[in-house]
Amino acid sequence: METETAGCHPDSPAAGRPLPDWLIVRGAREHNLAELVVRLPHRSLVVFTGLSGSGKSTLAFDTIYAECRRRQLHSMSAFTRQLLGELDKPDLDAIEGLCSAVALDQRGAGSNPRSTVGTATDIYDLLRVLYARVGYAAPGAPVPELSPRAFSFNLPHGACPDCQGLGTCREVARDLLVPRPELSLAQGALAPWRGPSAEPQHALAMAMARHLGADVDVPWQALPRQVQHTLLEGTSEPVAPLSGATTGPRRRDQVFHGLVPWLRRQADGGRDRAGGYLRTVRCPACAGSRLNAAQRSVRLVPDRPDTAIGELCTRPVAELLDFLSGLELEADRRAVAEQVMRDVSIRLEHLIEVGLDHLTLDRGTPSLSGGEARRLRLAQQLGTGLFGLLYVLDEPTSGLHPADVDRLLGSLRTLRDQGNSVLVVEHDQQVVRAADWVVDLGPGAGEAGGRLLHSGPLPELLGNEESLTGGHLSGRLRVPPRPYRRSPEPDRVLTVCGASEHNLRDLDLEFPLGCFTVVTGVSGSGKSTLVDTVLYRAVARAVQDEPVVPGEHRRVDGTELVSRVVRVDQSAIGRTPRSNPATYTGAFDPIRTLFARTELARELGLRPGHFSFNTAGGRCETCAGDGVVGIDMRFLPDIEVVCDACDGTRYQAATLRVTYRDLTIADVLDLPVHAALDVFGDTAAVARPLRALTEVGLGYLRLGQPARSLSGGEAQRVKLAAELSGKVNGHTLYVLDEPTTGLHPEDVRRLLGVLHGLVDKGDTVVVVEHDVVVTASADRVIELGHGGGSSGGRLVATGTPEEIVATPGSVTARYLRDACVRVPPFSNFTDTDCGGYNTYDSKR
Repeated sequence: METETAGCHPDSPAAGRPLPDWLIVRGAREHNLAELVVRLPHRSLVVFTGLSGSGKSTLAFDTIYAECRRRQLHSMSAFTRQLLGELDKPDLDAIEGLCSAVALDQRGAGSNPRSTVGTATDIYDLLRVLYARVGYAAPGAPVPELSPRAFSFNLPHGACPDCQGLGTCREVARDLLVPRPELSLAQGALAPWRGPSAEPQHALAMAMARHLGADVDVPWQALPRQVQHTLLEGTSEPVAPLSGATTGPRRRDQVFHGLVPWLRRQADGGRDRAGGYLRTVRCPACAGSRLNAAQRSVRLVPDRPDTAIGELCTRPVAELLDFLSGLELEADRRAVAEQVMRDVSIRLEHLIEVGLDHLTLDRGTPSLSGGEARRLRLAQQLGTGLFGLLYVLDEPTSGLHPADVDRLLGSLRTLRDQGNSVLVVEHDQQVVRAADWVVDLGPGAGEAGGRLLHSGPLPELLGNEESLTGGHLSGRLRVPPRPYRRSPEPDRVLTVCGASEHNLRDLDLEFPLGCFTVVTGVSGSGKSTLVDTVLYRAVARAVQDEPVVPGEHRRVDGTELVSRVVRVDQSAIGRTPRSNPATYTGAFDPIRTLFARTELARELGLRPGHFSFNTAGGRCETCAGDGVVGIDMRFLPDIEVVCDACDGTRYQAATLRVTYRDLTIADVLDLPVHAALDVFGDTAAVARPLRALTEVGLGYLRLGQPARSLSGGEAQRVKLAAELSGKVNGHTLYVLDEPTTGLHPEDVRRLLGVLHGLVDKGDTVVVVEHDVVVTASADRVIELGHGGGSSGGRLVATGTPEEIVATPGSVTARYLRDACVRVPPFSNFTDTDCGGYNTYDSKR
């Protein structure tokens, strides 16, 4: 059915012209899309799904949204186009029925420390207007300026002078300065002054201790208190020249600057050596409100300190909405404040709708996860009331507990019902089942994907035999349940005592070693804080002496049982943008050696280094091995063009003369992993990392694919592959946060095989996760809750998945029940009973 154009003048050419009901893409060839032709209904919720790498994001973002943006830019003036730069047209024949588009992609919320949830949503701006109109100064407080600008912490008029409006400051974490008090000064008891780079400071501390008459070979804990205090805090009076010191008071009387003042000077100078011993805390002057004393004193109700603007910003969104709804003002002030408070309430409701009720307005946007940042932008769109737009969203359920997904779906339906077209790239089965229209791409990933398997209502997809998505949704395919659960050994556990960072409520928890543990709970319940900020950092500091500051806790017992700890996150692989799957996993070094051993390479005098694009010798020097050349556009954004000298191959002509099995080194870098495995399968040093990449579902990646082109989920799995292919002695603790982000159910099956394979080798895996299939496969589950923010941080339940299902009050239980089957403990099973599930061999 066609919809008539609204709002047109009766005599205009558009009057009576129907709005299109379909968005039609013809001949899409971007990346791996195979001449795709697809019709999508307007004013509907359309979900794009398929295996990772099948072409979903390419179709939704790199084709449809990219062409929308290009046409929008083309409609602007020539001057504006010059400023913004021309955009390339996606590789396709035609698109019909386009409209203005808004993309909510995987970009984060930025790194500006002055940006908060309140400023990003304009709620804080509304509150500034509210306080300027109806605010009162507390009795006896400095006289404030009652204007909106005076409540801005980004302007001198309102900012706290101590923290310049940041709300935080950095202080020395004294509890980390002497992590092992049983060591002596000579053995390096003062951790920041340990190691070759700190030798001058170490010698100074030794000399000062001797000057005070202390024995440098006794444990730190046995030194007199006054000696400890002097070494840490320094002296206020000059001391005589110290014998044996290479820095500090040597030739004349000088003040001895202790360890704490030294760290402060290092921090003020921006030196990295202090970073691991500094903790970010709320500014003591403004208590984190970011405002000066006069503006902090302004209240909506004079005798209620909890109505100050800074206090309101510390309340979780849901609690703040209830607080404002119940706030009583005098009649004359209520009339002035009514409209502003209504606008604030509407924006708070939108945040709740998208599952962000646990956030506070003073939360810095740089600390938001990618999923939270996308939902924050979605909440802003809900408040516009616009219609006729095309919204394109990428994985909006990222980081959401199943209980929160239902609310998010309500928001997506709201956008649709306002007359917008909503395109969502998503794997979550709740979202796929709720779609008006489903587009499934596949059947595989990379070159094996890019085909349209289904475009239409969901019921037709369920019977599609070729579709893995249809198979999982219909129940034909499923992730097999664990055949056993590993039983924890009482004397092999990591015990976190007194975890109280952020909203954690003095938690004492055990993480069994040699097991697969999942930490779950609703958004904002404290999962990442517990696992990443407390557990990982504490163990990394104790085991590997890493310069990281753990979250607040009393202690972690059992670290002596762990040899190393690895955090497998979704940050970019490698140290530079030149990194790629081949270099990161170690496959490229033996490949270069194979090329150097060929007869022609020996004749030309080429060594393995000549086949590296990172070093001079064999690479193209025009582009320095990048394959592209950057052009400085002065006041316009820089652009990159393919290098004319090497035609994008990265190498000199002489290097490309050398072939291995009829392939040049540039050809090898362009091979997908699965194809490279056919070429190098008989070379163990190359085949091992390539097989690991295949096992984690990345066989479609090209060996030389730049790190910056990988999604967060792909980068995380490349890191897992590197771990699988490496040879490490000792017990390793692996920590992962939301590893199923961006993964199709079939990819989740592969990932579970990999993670359980690590545990079967004797290591420990701890995962923060919402996916019920992953949770059901765990040996041990820890659920935090019951809500988010101030309502979270408590232990709801811990035990096997079956025990979580049986726990009254567990939010996870009802979603876990269908995915969970009762299985016996490991001790009741033999290796043959396991059916090979405890390996990560994809052939099984």
